[in-house]
Amino acid sequence: MGLVKSMAKEMIKEIGNKSREFYEFVLPPVDMHLDEEKLTLIVDMPGFKKKDIKLSLNGKILALQACKEIHEDKKHDMICNQRPNIIDKKMRLPIEPKEEAITSAKYEDGVLTIIIPIQKHGKNINID
Repeated sequence: MGLVKSMAKEMIKEIGNKSREFYEFVLPPVDMHLDEEKLTLIVDMPGFKKKDIKLSLNGKILALQACKEIHEDKKHDMICNQRPNIIDKKMRLPIEPKEEAITSAKYEDGVLTIIIPIQKHGKNINID
Protein backbone atom coordinates (compact mmCIF):
# COMPACT_ATOMS: atom_id res chain seq x y z
CA MET A 1 0.00 0.00 0.00
CA GLY A 2 1.34 3.43 -0.88
CA LEU A 3 2.29 5.98 1.73
CA VAL A 4 -0.57 8.35 0.83
CA LYS A 5 -3.17 5.56 0.94
CA SER A 6 -1.81 4.35 4.26
CA MET A 7 -1.91 7.86 5.77
CA ALA A 8 -5.42 8.47 4.42
CA LYS A 9 -6.61 5.16 5.87
CA GLU A 10 -5.15 5.99 9.30
CA MET A 11 -6.70 9.48 9.22
CA ILE A 12 -10.14 8.13 8.34
CA LYS A 13 -9.81 5.50 11.08
CA GLU A 14 -8.90 8.17 13.66
CA ILE A 15 -11.84 10.39 12.61
CA GLY A 16 -14.14 7.38 12.96
CA ASN A 17 -12.77 6.64 16.44
CA LYS A 18 -13.32 10.25 17.56
CA SER A 19 -16.85 10.24 16.13
CA ARG A 20 -17.63 7.02 17.99
CA GLU A 21 -16.20 8.45 21.24
CA PHE A 22 -18.43 11.54 20.85
CA TYR A 23 -21.46 9.34 20.14
CA GLU A 24 -20.76 7.22 23.22
CA PHE A 25 -20.44 10.34 25.41
CA VAL A 26 -23.34 12.48 24.14
CA LEU A 27 -25.79 10.18 22.45
CA PRO A 28 -27.84 7.97 21.81
CA PRO A 29 -30.67 10.21 20.74
CA VAL A 30 -33.66 10.11 23.09
CA ASP A 31 -37.19 11.35 22.37
CA MET A 32 -39.51 11.90 25.35
CA HIS A 33 -43.30 12.07 25.09
CA LEU A 34 -45.44 12.98 28.11
CA ASP A 35 -49.16 12.48 28.53
CA GLU A 36 -51.36 12.50 31.65
CA GLU A 37 -50.48 8.97 32.72
CA LYS A 38 -46.99 8.14 31.45
CA LEU A 39 -43.65 9.25 30.09
CA THR A 40 -42.52 7.42 26.97
CA LEU A 41 -38.85 7.42 25.99
CA ILE A 42 -37.70 6.32 22.54
CA VAL A 43 -33.98 5.60 22.27
CA ASP A 44 -32.15 4.82 19.00
CA MET A 45 -29.64 2.01 19.67
CA PRO A 46 -28.89 0.24 16.39
CA GLY A 47 -26.58 -2.75 16.46
CA PHE A 48 -27.17 -3.80 20.06
CA LYS A 49 -28.86 -7.00 21.17
CA LYS A 50 -31.56 -7.01 23.82
CA LYS A 51 -29.34 -9.04 26.16
CA ASP A 52 -26.63 -6.34 25.95
CA ILE A 53 -28.90 -3.59 27.40
CA LYS A 54 -29.40 -2.85 31.10
CA LEU A 55 -31.86 -0.28 32.51
CA SER A 56 -32.33 0.96 36.06
CA LEU A 57 -34.54 3.63 37.58
CA ASN A 58 -33.59 5.34 40.84
CA GLY A 59 -35.98 8.16 41.69
CA LYS A 60 -35.91 10.56 38.75
CA ILE A 61 -32.67 9.14 37.30
CA LEU A 62 -32.87 6.58 34.49
CA ALA A 63 -29.60 4.77 33.79
CA LEU A 64 -29.04 3.11 30.42
CA GLN A 65 -26.04 0.87 29.89
CA ALA A 66 -25.20 -1.28 26.91
CA CYS A 67 -22.11 -3.08 25.73
CA LYS A 68 -21.76 -4.90 22.40
CA GLU A 69 -19.84 -8.04 21.79
CA ILE A 70 -17.06 -7.15 19.36
CA HIS A 71 -16.40 -9.67 16.61
CA GLU A 72 -13.20 -9.30 14.67
CA ASP A 73 -13.80 -10.14 11.03
CA LYS A 74 -10.57 -11.48 9.60
CA LYS A 75 -11.72 -11.11 5.99
CA HIS A 76 -12.28 -7.36 6.08
CA ASP A 77 -10.11 -4.55 7.41
CA MET A 78 -12.26 -1.96 9.25
CA ILE A 79 -11.65 1.50 7.80
CA CYS A 80 -14.26 3.52 9.66
CA ASN A 81 -16.45 2.56 12.64
CA GLN A 82 -18.75 5.30 13.94
CA ARG A 83 -21.22 3.13 15.82
CA PRO A 84 -20.64 2.92 19.57
CA ASN A 85 -19.69 -0.32 21.28
CA ILE A 86 -20.53 1.02 24.74
CA ILE A 87 -23.34 3.27 25.98
CA ASP A 88 -23.43 4.58 29.55
CA LYS A 89 -26.04 7.31 29.86
CA LYS A 90 -27.90 8.71 32.83
CA MET A 91 -30.96 10.88 32.26
CA ARG A 92 -32.84 13.06 34.73
CA LEU A 93 -36.53 12.55 34.05
CA PRO A 94 -38.88 15.55 33.95
CA ILE A 95 -41.48 13.70 36.03
CA GLU A 96 -41.83 11.85 39.34
CA PRO A 97 -42.26 8.13 38.51
CA LYS A 98 -44.84 6.13 40.46
CA GLU A 99 -42.99 4.07 43.04
CA GLU A 100 -45.31 1.07 42.94
CA ALA A 101 -45.84 1.11 39.17
CA ILE A 102 -44.03 -1.28 36.88
CA THR A 103 -41.99 0.35 34.15
CA SER A 104 -41.96 -1.50 30.83
CA ALA A 105 -39.35 -1.56 28.09
CA LYS A 106 -39.30 -3.07 24.62
CA TYR A 107 -36.37 -3.33 22.18
CA GLU A 108 -37.19 -3.88 18.53
CA ASP A 109 -35.36 -3.07 15.28
CA GLY A 110 -32.68 -1.03 17.07
CA VAL A 111 -35.18 1.13 18.96
CA LEU A 112 -35.67 0.93 22.73
CA THR A 113 -39.07 2.11 23.99
CA ILE A 114 -39.44 2.71 27.73
CA ILE A 115 -42.77 3.51 29.38
CA ILE A 116 -42.76 5.02 32.87
CA PRO A 117 -46.07 5.66 34.69
CA ILE A 118 -46.04 9.07 36.38
CA GLN A 119 -46.98 10.20 39.87
CA LYS A 120 -49.89 12.62 39.82
CA HIS A 121 -49.48 15.46 42.26
CA GLY A 122 -52.30 17.34 43.78
CA LYS A 123 -55.90 16.48 44.27
CA ASN A 124 -59.05 17.74 42.66
CA ILE A 125 -61.31 19.65 45.04
CA ASN A 126 -65.04 19.51 44.54
CA ILE A 127 -66.93 22.76 45.09
CA ASP A 128 -70.32 22.46 46.78
